[in-house]
Amino acid sequence: MLKKLFIFVVFALCCIQQAIAQNRLVPELPQRPNIVWIVAEDMSSHLGSFGNNVVKTPNLDQLAADGVKYTQVYTTAGVCAPSRSAMITGMYQTAIGTGNMRTLSRPPGYKNPEAPDPYSAVLPEYVKGFPEYLRLNGYYCSNNAKQDYQFIAPVTMWDNSSPKAHWRNRPEGAPFFSVFNLEVTHEAKLWERENQPLLVDPAKVIVPPYYPDVPEVRHGIARQLSNVMIMDQQAGEIISQLKKDGLYESTIIFFYTDHGDALPYVKREILKRGLHVPLIIKYPNNQMAGSVSRQMISAMDLGPTVLSLTQTIIPAYMHGQAFLGSQAAKPRRYIFAGRDRMDTEYDRVRTVLDTNYQYIRNYHPEKPRYQEIEYRKNIPMMKRILSMRDSNLLNKTQMQWFEKNKPVEEFYDLKKDPYELNNLAADPKYKKLLEAYRKVYNSWIAEVGDRSEIPEKEMVKQMWNGGHTQPVTATPQYAVTPNGIIISCATPGASIGYKINSTEEPDNTANWKIYSNTPIMLKAGDSIIIRAERIGYKPGILTFTFK
Repeated sequence: MLKKLFIFVVFALCCIQQAIAQNRLVPELPQRPNIVWIVAEDMSSHLGSFGNNVVKTPNLDQLAADGVKYTQVYTTAGVCAPSRSAMITGMYQTAIGTGNMRTLSRPPGYKNPEAPDPYSAVLPEYVKGFPEYLRLNGYYCSNNAKQDYQFIAPVTMWDNSSPKAHWRNRPEGAPFFSVFNLEVTHEAKLWERENQPLLVDPAKVIVPPYYPDVPEVRHGIARQLSNVMIMDQQAGEIISQLKKDGLYESTIIFFYTDHGDALPYVKREILKRGLHVPLIIKYPNNQMAGSVSRQMISAMDLGPTVLSLTQTIIPAYMHGQAFLGSQAAKPRRYIFAGRDRMDTEYDRVRTVLDTNYQYIRNYHPEKPRYQEIEYRKNIPMMKRILSMRDSNLLNKTQMQWFEKNKPVEEFYDLKKDPYELNNLAADPKYKKLLEAYRKVYNSWIAEVGDRSEIPEKEMVKQMWNGGHTQPVTATPQYAVTPNGIIISCATPGASIGYKINSTEEPDNTANWKIYSNTPIMLKAGDSIIIRAERIGYKPGILTFTFK
């Protein structure tokens, strides 16, 4: 009898796991759940719960034990700003002109004549940051604190985006969506924390074959993994705050990273290692605890999924799709990603991949894979790799990154060649597969478009309506009615925020209310600041005192 019961339990668990993997089993959720995102920077799946036996990440491992681990999640870029642009808009950065890293600032000494001056990317007039839709649905939205979207966020996107932003600042009883960005795993910390004690033994790390196995490289990998352990402690503090506030059991918690590792030949690349990220979701009351999903997910899907979970309508224009909630779509079969200018260096690379193969299209085969990114040269292990290159001490595999040019097409068998060292594009055995993935890629690029088909300067000129100066949102207007004042703006796509009785500067992003076509009641003597913004335009501002 006990044997039969044991077999039944094992069978039932297997069925549940399979159902989760195939997206057939979903958790029961409240109508307006609270949601927290914990976002780490520049980090691949280096967690104990994802199979890394060198690091110690007890807080996130416990979160995985309480939730669901998603193992096939990929970003749309291997670097932060383009990736974050896709996540906040639900749109491929290549399709909306936010693929060049980065637009709002330039590295010191930047001299590339091909590049325009810094600019805030102008998005299509119908595109908003998805938190704005949440705010219109009654959610309190906070972001602590990084944005990096390739455009200046309008004041309507967040209730508060600052180092002090927190769900604890919400109005009593309001549902919340709160984001926390953890920077300790960022690329810069590979040199800024160089002299901090290592928490990982360099002798125990795995050195990929595209690196030379030398002390500096082992130390660099150990530094990255040590930073991951510090990040885990920071994530644990946020989780502890939820528990202290009595919110842990009822809150949906996401943990993910903005793209792959900070290490050289990982960050900025759209090989699988630059795109593949961990995702953990802890559901209310720890539903489906300890489960694993192998569903293909683009990080661009996270915003639409939050909208779906909160009963907020997902705009039809979004490329991202929900994988949970009432608006969940059919699971993806493929992931698409792109790479454009990186700091000072131009390139244009696109890719499609699934769990088995990756196809890559290089639009500038005359250029090497390696780019002279000055920022990256601060990494101690990068300095050692370049020194070995210049002294002819790298082997053939390690020199692939530095070859003078690259093929138009690359095709990799991810099962047999996980490090993507053997390009099969010219192998006759893979001809039919190559053609199939090429067709998938061509269909995707034709469907969504690619703003990088033209030079960046020309693209910005188009964004600026053919001119040479940033366009300005029309000054908002108001009309007095018996029910209150009604606000409007002549610029299509402009969002409107306002403050009443405020003496703060108009560009302060905290505490702006979002106008939703509902008349605003004012009393005589009340002052109001109205700020209208289309993303990428300068704001139009109106201030007046109601009489």
